[in-house]
Amino acid sequence: MRETVDLSPYVTAGPDGAARIELAVEGIHCAGCISRVEQAVRRLDGVREARLNFTTHRLSVAWDPRACEPSAILDRLDGMGHRAHPFRMVAAEDAEERRAKWLLRCLAVAGFAAMNVMLLSVAVWSGNVSDITPETRDLFHWISALIALPAAAYAGQPFFRSALAAIRARSLNMDVPISLGVILALGMSLFETATHAEHAYFDSAIMLLFFLLAGRYLEQAMRRRTRAVAGNLAALRATSAHRLEAGDELVTVPVDSLRIGDRVFVRPGDRLPADGVVLGGSAEIDESLVTGETAHRRAAPGQRVYAGSSAFDGTLTIEVTAVGGGTLLDEVERLLEKATAAKSRYVRLADRASRLYAPMVHTAAALTAIGWLLAGASVHTALITAIAVLIITCPCALALAVPAVQVVAAGSLFRSGVLLNSGDAIERLAEADTVVFDKTGTLTLPEPGIVNAGTVPAGDLEIAARLALSSRHPLAAALAREAGDRRPMAKAEEITGQGAKALIDGIEARIGSPAFCDATAEAERVAAEEPGASLIAYARGDVRAVFAVRQQLRPDAREVVKALAARGLKLMILSGDRASAVEDAALALGIADWRAETRPADKIATIEALRASGARVLMVGDGLNDAAALAAAHVSMSPVSGAEITQAHADAVFIGDRLEPVARAVDAAVRASRLMRENLLLAVVYNVIAVPIAVAGFVTPLIAAAAMSGSSILVTLNALRAGHGRRPALEQPSAMASPTLRREARAG
Repeated sequence: MRETVDLSPYVTAGPDGAARIELAVEGIHCAGCISRVEQAVRRLDGVREARLNFTTHRLSVAWDPRACEPSAILDRLDGMGHRAHPFRMVAAEDAEERRAKWLLRCLAVAGFAAMNVMLLSVAVWSGNVSDITPETRDLFHWISALIALPAAAYAGQPFFRSALAAIRARSLNMDVPISLGVILALGMSLFETATHAEHAYFDSAIMLLFFLLAGRYLEQAMRRRTRAVAGNLAALRATSAHRLEAGDELVTVPVDSLRIGDRVFVRPGDRLPADGVVLGGSAEIDESLVTGETAHRRAAPGQRVYAGSSAFDGTLTIEVTAVGGGTLLDEVERLLEKATAAKSRYVRLADRASRLYAPMVHTAAALTAIGWLLAGASVHTALITAIAVLIITCPCALALAVPAVQVVAAGSLFRSGVLLNSGDAIERLAEADTVVFDKTGTLTLPEPGIVNAGTVPAGDLEIAARLALSSRHPLAAALAREAGDRRPMAKAEEITGQGAKALIDGIEARIGSPAFCDATAEAERVAAEEPGASLIAYARGDVRAVFAVRQQLRPDAREVVKALAARGLKLMILSGDRASAVEDAALALGIADWRAETRPADKIATIEALRASGARVLMVGDGLNDAAALAAAHVSMSPVSGAEITQAHADAVFIGDRLEPVARAVDAAVRASRLMRENLLLAVVYNVIAVPIAVAGFVTPLIAAAAMSGSSILVTLNALRAGHGRRPALEQPSAMASPTLRREARAG
């Protein structure tokens, strides 16, 4: 059952008369989900367009308002198992998207102009050593000017605006020498063309812009991805609530109108609208977004519950205890803002280099012009030489040194199952010396699994798993994942609170509680073998089986932890789960430092204490309760199965059931960071050699542009090495976390 939501504030009208809405969709796990969701929505009457973005999990729908209601779209998605929430793009994200499109247009204009001007320049270069007439050369120069000047005026805006802002603030940045070099080169080229000179440098200026815009756009694309998912936090909130008025009359109201002390009725499938205390009813609730614990909790009278949690079965009446910015979800938001602001003060390697580089470039060019004038040269010669110095020292190689390595390393990490969210994630990953893991969903698999499936005959396991497909209980969901045949049993019936049953070949089969399946004795035996595990029983005729369900360590967790420790990294577990569960995982993995039952604020406090002691923390977590800690850490990673807001504030996301991408990311980052420094060194060495030659007047702006391009190609070729590093050596995958494994760990 889904909450009643007023969608009208989220619906916009398109120029074609169609209504449009953006929806944040839950449960999008693979590319196959895209076509399935899009096709299902398109089959609705009146729907003209449905596009699902896999990266942001957003569905854009356009429909004829006369033939379809927006609620029908949510109902269709709900029926497919995908909860959808109306989404409105925040202003910051909208601005990021507009800037990315603008940079791409600038890059396209610069590329188009560079290709055409270069064609004309090649004709002039070859003609100068053969038979080109001065009139033809002047014509080609004027055509180049007609192409380059408007193209540079448009494509150079990102640098011109930034340089102007820096000058107004009485400071220098990398965009100041870029802008000065481009403007002077274009101005001098225009003067040379008007005076019928042999050389013009329109190609140098426009090629310079193209190279720099390529680096700028790649960097912007990495930054933008973080905001693309971060805005989905609003979708975690309920937009309406069912308030109980006098006489227990049920009234649907906006969440913003709730007050402390109000009584709210929560139905199965509803997301809790506010923090509160349960007054009546009983239901299993999914608090994974809040606590990180994937196992459902039975909420009963007197217990606290939190906004953002989802009711699974049963109904609840809760008394509101926190609204209007006082909920746990709001606390997480505030912690996120504070942590993100602190992290934003990190100064990247390229930025640190540019602080010294820009003043040196201006000083060298100015001294060159002054020196030539004092030596008796003409103003024309002095300016040409100064422009050559500006162009040859233009920070193109410096601007590409870091982004080029980032792009190559990001591609290599993508092939290893790691997606980067942040442009400077690689630099910070390379600096990490301490790894802090969340437990549930991070060191363990995101969903609980059957740990004793091998003890049950394959035929009985298949029947039990197929019968479990007809039940909504979380333990049944764990059993259902063992099914090879994904077709539910015909005429299966679920009995609330007990289990499910069906008649198979004339014999009744049951799954559910041990009492429902008459398997109490078997349950006692399995409970002794797997203490702490949840149990689900199966019965068919005389056959009885009891399955133990628990969180399982990721298949390679033990080997990855050992590999990280061998690299000299300190390891810690920081979890919101109960102490016994965290201790079991820590013992199984050999991690001595662990803490349990920690709230979001506690996790941030621990990370800040580690930072104060000089540690640079890599935080790996997946739940909403980890989001603030991920933002506060020096660098962070999240599994793709984590909450969307957690992925948004992580610097990298890894895919799959294995933990190995974390170790690969650390190794790749160390290698890439080394290459970044090598590229910066190459840029410095190039300038040390090229600048004296340019100052001496042996380099024209044309040769300077060629040298500048050569240095850019050199650092790009060096950056390609970031994609050919060796993978970390790991042992074979370990066994799942089990009492046997834990006993071995304790004995060791």
